[in-house]
Amino acid sequence: MGILRLGHVDVAVVDLDLAVAYYTEVMGMLEVERDDTSVYLKCWDEPDHHSLRLVYSPRMGIELMTFKVEHSDDLSDLENAVSRYGFPVSRVSKGESVGQGESIRFETPSGHVMELVHEVERVGRLNGLLNPRPFVDGLPGIAPPRMDHLLVTAEEVGEASAFYMDVLGFRLTEQLLDGDGHQVATWMERSHSPHDLAIVSGQNGGLHHFAFWLDDWDHVRRSADILAYNGIQIDVGPTRHGITRGNTIYFFDPLGTRNEVFTGGYRPDPDFPTITWTEDNIGKAVFYYEGELNDRFMKVHT
Repeated sequence: MGILRLGHVDVAVVDLDLAVAYYTEVMGMLEVERDDTSVYLKCWDEPDHHSLRLVYSPRMGIELMTFKVEHSDDLSDLENAVSRYGFPVSRVSKGESVGQGESIRFETPSGHVMELVHEVERVGRLNGLLNPRPFVDGLPGIAPPRMDHLLVTAEEVGEASAFYMDVLGFRLTEQLLDGDGHQVATWMERSHSPHDLAIVSGQNGGLHHFAFWLDDWDHVRRSADILAYNGIQIDVGPTRHGITRGNTIYFFDPLGTRNEVFTGGYRPDPDFPTITWTEDNIGKAVFYYEGELNDRFMKVHT
């Protein structure tokens, strides 16, 4: 019961045409729908209406993060839990948001607008559900099968993480502690993956990156070739994380929003113990091969 997984991420962009060209031609996402101010995109193996909404705006940054809940009753239960915590909750009627039914919306202690929804429009996977092939021919670019997770920033990582865990039921898989034992970054899950949501110290309301899942390391290496061919600025990688043990590349879309492709990592069983990293090992924790962070890695959109 409760939250199942990440639903979609809404990102503000100052050039909608450029953003759409990048996410369809380089990332290989599929355009599902558009209106005067927004374009809705999905990956080929995602059944839901969209996993990314690009919203025209004079500023860049994250607009909304939406998670899907398992049962319709979970909306009322979680609405009550958030209200008891002291945050006002609004109801969004069915049809008010494209591609989904009734939802609840609220601001979190990390300064992000969060939405929970049960009913979503299903447009189907590109390869169908009857005797499907494990791949799809002819897609441009990287063509990841699905969106995987996102990392946001908060001024008080511990307070924000406690809200996501105690109120919304996220489970802590890993944490990075400073010399005084305070959390400076956390990784949390609901879908039995290494993380669905991560938080790192920074300004409230910031977006560090959102990530796409790839099936294997060969696809990560192929992604590096595609990014280089298209002149996309690579931040770090291909490399490996110490945290999550996943393989990764970080890179920037043409408007400066950081993306990641990610594969591998462990499976956190229900009794999986939290892994702790200390700040003196932050380099290996984040980029295990390099053992250090670069200056660009701290850049975020707020």
